Amino acid sequence: MSAWIAVDWGTTQLRAWAMQGAEAVEHASSRDGMGQLAPDGFEPALLNLVEPWLSGRTRVVACGMVGARQGWIEATYQATPCAPVADDPVQVPTRDARLDVRILRGVKQEQPADVMRSEETQIAGFLAGHPGFDGVLCLPGTHSKWVQVSAGEIVSFRTFMTGEMFALLSTQSVLRHSVAADGWDDAAFNEALQETLSKPESLATKLFAIRARSLLQDADAAAARAQLSGLLIGAELAAARPYWLGQSVALIGAPGLSRAYAAALTAQGLDPVVEDGSAMTLAGLCAAYAQLSETA
Repeated sequence: MSAWIAVDWGTTQLRAWAMQGAEAVEHASSRDGMGQLAPDGFEPALLNLVEPWLSGRTRVVACGMVGARQGWIEATYQATPCAPVADDPVQVPTRDARLDVRILRGVKQEQPADVMRSEETQIAGFLAGHPGFDGVLCLPGTHSKWVQVSAGEIVSFRTFMTGEMFALLSTQSVLRHSVAADGWDDAAFNEALQETLSKPESLATKLFAIRARSLLQDADAAAARAQLSGLLIGAELAAARPYWLGQSVALIGAPGLSRAYAAALTAQGLDPVVEDGSAMTLAGLCAAYAQLSETA
């Protein structure tokens, strides 16, 4: 049984935690992500995962793509500047009376146009543990976010498709013949990163050079993987320079990817704080639940 249930519902995965206050007492996950479900499939997918935890009417606080236009119900964006978690999450009509589901809203920025959905929950989790933070949060991932935070609010942000570009180039472009599926080379990563950080306009030609070295010099495929990552992250850092230069920066993401970004920023003279993305998601859901409880 649980007092309430925390849910992180992405495009490919559904994760849930049975909660007692701010403590997770059980965890479960499935592949029933938003991308695999029709509108009438969300409630059954949730029940399949959390029904053993239900006892009477139970509040469920959810974040992520479940609130997208193609999700269970659209949780419209709140506009910057704003607190990461809105005080009016969307309540979902359910057939099962035991479920009291609230979906957190994403965040939008009109100029330049940008949106986030789920990262705002991680930001709320970070600020719950660092209430005085004033600076920039970097959330590396498929679509990396650079977010200016001040006085507990998201002031502005920019998104970079760095992770998606890496996936596409390494598996669907000509570089798939030269880049390993795993492995790493720190020196190759750092050299490539510095190349596009200093000359981002060289990205396109530097990318093809990975293929050329493979053909002409039998270059190591693991090193090529690190070079591809370094080139893309270097170009991202060059474009995001107004966000990180001279700022206090914290990273929120998966450990491996965060380490790569931390190494890149450290080389620029920064000392970034690093927090695990999953832990920040759960902390943000807890903050949202506490806020809902106060306004109930």
